[in-house]
Amino acid sequence: MSVTPALRLLVRARDRGRCAYCHSTENNSGQAMHMDHVVPESAGGLSVAENLCQVCFSCNSHKAAKQYSFDPQTLTEVAIFHPLRQRWSEHFSWDASGTLILGKTACGRATVEALQMNNETVVKARRRWVIGGWHPPTD
Repeated sequence: MSVTPALRLLVRARDRGRCAYCHSTENNSGQAMHMDHVVPESAGGLSVAENLCQVCFSCNSHKAAKQYSFDPQTLTEVAIFHPLRQRWSEHFSWDASGTLILGKTACGRATVEALQMNNETVVKARRRWVIGGWHPPTD
């Protein structure tokens, strides 16, 4: 099922122009955000606002159809972060430099690993954003 232009606008406004997973902004990255089915269509997820979020290219390409991953600390399989049902600040925080996302819970750690949220390319970009005073987000 396709995502209508009106639905894209609604999700874009709700997600405030940033990735629901890593909080990178479209303005910082210079790349259009993608629409992600939190529960993938292949697993029965629908193209409705309650199952769609805006995501950056990096998070989207690493998430693909994943819903579960392994927590590197406990080695247990857990559900990855659900940006519409869970609060980001309960599962993640920024390191002191503002460039690395730290997983605070099994869900957070598994999501950081599964989506490779601290990959070298993204961290380099975050360093520039921090210098410019545009990152990390304060909310």
